[in-house]
Amino acid sequence: MKTIGPKIILLISLILAFFACSDDGEVRDIGVTPVKKLYEPDNGKAVVLQSSASAILYFEWEPARAENSGTVLYEVVFDKADGNFSNPIYTTASGNNGGANHAMISHKVMNRIAALAGIESSAKGTIKWTVYSSKGIDPVKAEEERMLTVTRLAGLADIPNQLYITGAGTEAGGELSNALIMKKITDGEFEIYTKLTAGQPFKFVSSNTGSPVEYSLSGEKVVEKGTSTVTKTGIYKYYIDFNIGAFTTKEVTKVNLFLNWSQRKIELPYKGFGIWELTNHTITGLSGNDNNDDRYKFRMESSKGETEWRAINNDSKPTGNDAYYYMVEKTNVEQWTNNQIWKNPSTTGWNDKTYDIMFSLNPKNEYTHNLVIK
Repeated sequence: MKTIGPKIILLISLILAFFACSDDGEVRDIGVTPVKKLYEPDNGKAVVLQSSASAILYFEWEPARAENSGTVLYEVVFDKADGNFSNPIYTTASGNNGGANHAMISHKVMNRIAALAGIESSAKGTIKWTVYSSKGIDPVKAEEERMLTVTRLAGLADIPNQLYITGAGTEAGGELSNALIMKKITDGEFEIYTKLTAGQPFKFVSSNTGSPVEYSLSGEKVVEKGTSTVTKTGIYKYYIDFNIGAFTTKEVTKVNLFLNWSQRKIELPYKGFGIWELTNHTITGLSGNDNNDDRYKFRMESSKGETEWRAINNDSKPTGNDAYYYMVEKTNVEQWTNNQIWKNPSTTGWNDKTYDIMFSLNPKNEYTHNLVIK
């Protein structure tokens, strides 16, 4: 009986292969019709790109048909205004992993496409787009092409693959080889939590060797060359988005361990290089549910208000897996947050135990923490 299933599967595969092939062995029923009509955006539509992460441009077209009535896959393809799509500058699958006759493309991605077309930052230019339909091979170009005029964001033309911070005002000093790497969030976006000294220069660089491209901050923009300073010594978060040539910053004033039930806050001193740490701390004075409820998270106070650092998706006791302690920052500060908390490894409550508590936003690794009972 164990061999019947595989034999049946093999037989069905042979039958399907037979009917899918012509007499000369060529595969049949893989053809699709070209898309006949593009719906959105209108031909010649002008779009001023926005920096918001929620800003999108909607594309839609008339569905194609497959010879065997199966699923058709689509790609939206872009080219320069004078291109013929023989060497497109950008291709992306439609919605639903290519199965939908529409696509939502963010303005940030459209900004990259415009840059690939040779349109300068903040400038207006025209690109061409169309749609290809297929069954996964032999894509067919739509019968229509459309023009799209875009005004680019003020991002820099050359976006670094990595980014570092260096200078006398940084924790690592001005030696280029000691520059601190920033965490890469996605292409063109970087961030770091680090201490800066008032009045001392710092800058961002594309490499910690050789002659890297240098960047600094001017007003609300990121510019090439120059240096920057802060007016107050403190721990800062810097987020740099080269796609739009902008940045955000906040001064982090406090990091607390937060016990959910008692709402007790235990402050962690800044150790350095994106790490806050409290050692040999004994928790006392808790009783009842204040002591026995084992849920905890972290709260961060900054010049932008209070945020929480919580589990990515967890509601269980420690497993021994490093990923258990990974963290993400959330802006909805509240006492109860299901599936986004951690639990004390102790089974007898918080009270009268001594802890080492480490909270790490060091960019070299995952954002994480540790809670050790001594």
